[in-house]
Amino acid sequence: MAPRILLARHGQTEWSLSGKHTGRTDVPLLEEGRRGAKLLGERLHRAPFDGLAGVEVRTSPLARARETCELAGFGERAGTWDTLMEWDYGAYEGMTPREIQDVRPGWLIWRDGVPEGESLAEVAARADEVVAWARAQDGDVLVFAHGHILRSIGARWLGLPLDFAARIRLNPTSLSVLGWAYGEPAIESWNDLGHLS
Repeated sequence: MAPRILLARHGQTEWSLSGKHTGRTDVPLLEEGRRGAKLLGERLHRAPFDGLAGVEVRTSPLARARETCELAGFGERAGTWDTLMEWDYGAYEGMTPREIQDVRPGWLIWRDGVPEGESLAEVAARADEVVAWARAQDGDVLVFAHGHILRSIGARWLGLPLDFAARIRLNPTSLSVLGWAYGEPAIESWNDLGHLS
């Protein structure tokens, strides 16, 4: 079978709860985020995933992703990978979309990017690197990372421009699976929060 990539977004933080753009700032998980990470881990250790034996696991080095990975029970198996870090939001770090709209009406990150941060092309290149790595594996892979980089990976897995990611939102502690249908890259599941119910 062709390899799939399982995407786990980190648990809830104070900044994700308030909608602040959290790029490289190391914001810790809230208690809700820690609880969600444990529930995600329980799900990944039950059928049909059964602990994902033999699956390569990687995590963003940022604390919120690493802690989610550890609480989900994959910390000892995971390698950290800078490529999975969240978008560097530059001057917009820590701002909410509404605050950004106040200074830049009509702004959309997927079209307009950010000043003093990472460019759209740089984010797309990182997403492409993750996609190429995943497709080169002998089996599935699991990554723990952040909303915008995971959405970017989703768009690039499908071979679509980065701005497609504007249409595929991700909640904290969600699980998504990118796979194949009729030999073409496909979304098997997206933003699945069933483990939190």
